[in-house]
Amino acid sequence: MARHIPRRIAGHGLQLPARAVTEMRADLASVADRVVAAIIAEVPSYDDALTGSMGENIRNAVQLALGGFLSLASGRRGADPRTPTAPSVEGAYQLGRGEARSGRSTDALLSAYRIGARVSWREMSATAVRAGMDAPTLGAFAELVFAYIDELSAASVAGHADELATTGRVRQRLLEKLARQLLAGAPAESVAETAARAEWEPPTTLTAVVMPDSQVRPVLVSLPGATIAVTDAPEVEEGGLLLVPDAHGRARGALLRTLEGRDAVAGPPRPWLEVRASLDRARRARALGLGPDTEKHLPALVLAADADARADLREAVLAPLADLRPATAEKLTETLRSWLLHQGRRDEVAAELFVHPQTVRYRMGQLRDLFGDDLEDPETVLALVVALG
Repeated sequence: MARHIPRRIAGHGLQLPARAVTEMRADLASVADRVVAAIIAEVPSYDDALTGSMGENIRNAVQLALGGFLSLASGRRGADPRTPTAPSVEGAYQLGRGEARSGRSTDALLSAYRIGARVSWREMSATAVRAGMDAPTLGAFAELVFAYIDELSAASVAGHADELATTGRVRQRLLEKLARQLLAGAPAESVAETAARAEWEPPTTLTAVVMPDSQVRPVLVSLPGATIAVTDAPEVEEGGLLLVPDAHGRARGALLRTLEGRDAVAGPPRPWLEVRASLDRARRARALGLGPDTEKHLPALVLAADADARADLREAVLAPLADLRPATAEKLTETLRSWLLHQGRRDEVAAELFVHPQTVRYRMGQLRDLFGDDLEDPETVLALVVALG
């Protein structure tokens, strides 16, 4: 990967006196120790990281970098002029990857490079002056030191970014596999294994949210980091699916506020292994044009669960009206519905239908003649409420 780093120090033209190089090389170990000590003292996040074996690895890396620099600066024969610092740059690249795996940002590492450059320059320049290096050469030497550090810094940043990208891609694939397993009802053991490999801590509940693909990213930034996003989900016509952890209780309100104006529908929270039930309800609600909160539309969802059965029930319970003129049957049907839902409160029925209370009384008289005692039968009343609800 290091070959992708822009090289600004190849062909620099500087060649240090042999005596200066020999003396600086002899002092590499002590310079490396002082560099590491300065980093520990000045970068708090490395206070514990550079002790023990990790500290020894860093000391070796510093010596490698300084040795590579001296080979570059001395114009050592046999070095490839196109990639004079390849081992050192590759080491810096791998160092950046290691920092990403440790969960650290590049901030501390770049600070360490700046400190390393300062300490190294101070130590090596003192040795160079003692060895009789003239001012013009010393100036060119300084320029090369800091260009070299810039190259190492860039290599580490690239390594850090590549590691995050690689890790992110692998984890995203595992999370998508986890989502597919959850929706397919895979065995709990298999689902738990995938969750562990993805370093995803199972929540108490999951809530399925369906939406167009184009809305997934804008919504995702406002949701918990453990949310699983799936685009082009075969189970969702629009293609976008989010599985949101622990969006139950008070947290559901925050989720719904995030979804406002997003053309999204949130199913109910369900135990995380049963999230398929949440998705099924969200899909049904969306198909009926209901949303964004399925739990605000439970009666409509229940009534629409079997549309054919409801139509048959309606036909059966309204059989006493079958021989009436359509217009009359329609008026009596809407009056009966309102009377049932308002529990016989005539004035409220009249207000809803925009008619006089006496009209309601007249129509209910007609209905009692048609239905007889059935209007007092609990089972008939239940069937009428379901059919007309």
